[in-house]
Amino acid sequence: MSSADKNLSVFNTADLPDIATKRFAILVAEWNSEVTEKLFEGAYQTLVQYGAQPENIERGNVPGSFELTLGSQWFAQREDIDAVIALGVVIQGETKHNDYINHAVSQGITNLSLKTNKPVIFGVLTPNTMQQAVDRAGGIHGNKGDEAAITAIKMLGLYSQITKGSFKRG
Repeated sequence: MSSADKNLSVFNTADLPDIATKRFAILVAEWNSEVTEKLFEGAYQTLVQYGAQPENIERGNVPGSFELTLGSQWFAQREDIDAVIALGVVIQGETKHNDYINHAVSQGITNLSLKTNKPVIFGVLTPNTMQQAVDRAGGIHGNKGDEAAITAIKMLGLYSQITKGSFKRG
């Protein structure tokens, strides 16, 4: 389902874990900052709304979305960080630049999650136009930052269920 058919800020919040002691890193690409700042605001506010302590949320900035992978790795390697949220936007242009960036970042973040055994969340918008980006950064289609934060929370909850043997059956 595309975000044009679903609001990114509407999600199931049943059974969210207690995240009061969890530490989060939010990495923000500076390129297209008018959009990425809105993504950050959404992610930060959602974490706090669902129990994260503000002092347990760290922010890092990188020049563009391509740098999100290395910046995320630096945070994910820290033992005191439980989850990383990578936020950026790559808008389609006149060249295939966006294809290369989007593929590299999505693959890098996937590999990083597997390498560090921590949630590293892909909160990168890949729209065709700036208007589509605005619509997904607190506009008519919600906020991808909200969705990325909830994804981090839910992944921490799933990991806790699996490691504690409290995984729901059926």
